[in-house]
Amino acid sequence: MTDLDTRVAPASSALARTSRALRRAAPALLGYAAVRALGLVALALWSAARGKSAHTLLTARWDSLWYTRVAELGYGYEVRLPNGDIHSNLAFFPLLPWLERGLHAVSPLSYADAGLVVSLLASLAAAWGIFAVADQVYGRRAGVCAVLVWAVLPVGIVQSMAYSESLFTALAAWSLYAVLTGRWLTAGTLAALAGLTRPVGLAVVAAVWAAGVASFVHQRRSPSFGHTGSGGAPPGARETPHAPSPVPGRSGEGAPVPRRALAALLAPLGAAGYVLWVGHRTGKGVFGYLDVQAGWRNGFDGGYAFARFVADKFTSVPGALAGLALIAGVGLVLWLYAVGVRQGQPLPLLVYTGVVTALALCASSYFGSKPRLLMPAFTLLLPLALALARARPRRSAAVLAVAAVASAVYGAFWLNGSGPP
Repeated sequence: MTDLDTRVAPASSALARTSRALRRAAPALLGYAAVRALGLVALALWSAARGKSAHTLLTARWDSLWYTRVAELGYGYEVRLPNGDIHSNLAFFPLLPWLERGLHAVSPLSYADAGLVVSLLASLAAAWGIFAVADQVYGRRAGVCAVLVWAVLPVGIVQSMAYSESLFTALAAWSLYAVLTGRWLTAGTLAALAGLTRPVGLAVVAAVWAAGVASFVHQRRSPSFGHTGSGGAPPGARETPHAPSPVPGRSGEGAPVPRRALAALLAPLGAAGYVLWVGHRTGKGVFGYLDVQAGWRNGFDGGYAFARFVADKFTSVPGALAGLALIAGVGLVLWLYAVGVRQGQPLPLLVYTGVVTALALCASSYFGSKPRLLMPAFTLLLPLALALARARPRRSAAVLAVAAVASAVYGAFWLNGSGPP
């Protein structure tokens, strides 16, 4: 075999594996694209009826404006409000604006349109990553259902906006999949990129660290732990609930400790690097980014402000109904997490879900954003996906179809109203 053959063979093998993986995920991706297309059609019709531009709603609302401004002008822009608050664009992490700037540089797209394209492509990558994770744990049918449940979330229209949720979810999902399959350096690199996308990138870092520590402990206690001889998930892991496992599959086969250690070092570099840079730029050291967030009246208070916000709803009858709905929503989130624990989801998924959920529910401001902030916690949806996968296909299809229509209508209504902050 020539040197050229030895170089071509691995590339050909990788291409073949990717092709097989894409074919396996095709039903999920096609279903996801159909749901998102339905949402965009509903938005276009609703916007036209109200004399608004669906394109503007997708590219020039709230966070998308801030990301576009960073892409075009860089950091340093801020708005001083009448009450003295300072909204600085340093609050927005840089990966999405970098991609917007790069795509704008090599195409005729405006910065805003570049952001929309990045988000649309990232949403497909996120759907594929969600399928890969669910397929790894529960099987193909559950993977398809997980993607469709994520697509039909009430605020699913955000997945098609020039926001960073889709990009972050894609990086998080593929990092988790890399952990589940023992690709430690890939997991660490993707975690670092997730940390450059949103502050909640800490959840991906925590998942990589937890998986690394757990796999090391289990390897020390039982060197044969997780060995399947074929690199797949342990028998029964895909189809039936099982005891909580640190990392199923290839990661239990004894990945070199230096590789796991390097992944652990790589994972926080994105978030840490940006936070330290903001601290240097503001002259306030490691607390600089916290000061920036304080200017937006955003922080972490353990959920006190959110609880007070819900309690204040009960001062009127309409408000009480909204308060009860909020309590029911939080209860549903916590119940889904508890079900995931009982079903024995792998440790990195549980850690990731827990951190994303805690950061979303315990933030001290922007209460209307909480459904959007929870969107990256796709792992919360795995119990629902598993239930749909086990139901009769016709019944599952009917449930998802109704949810898709409701999501499309609600998304169009929501975005034509006050919109997602």
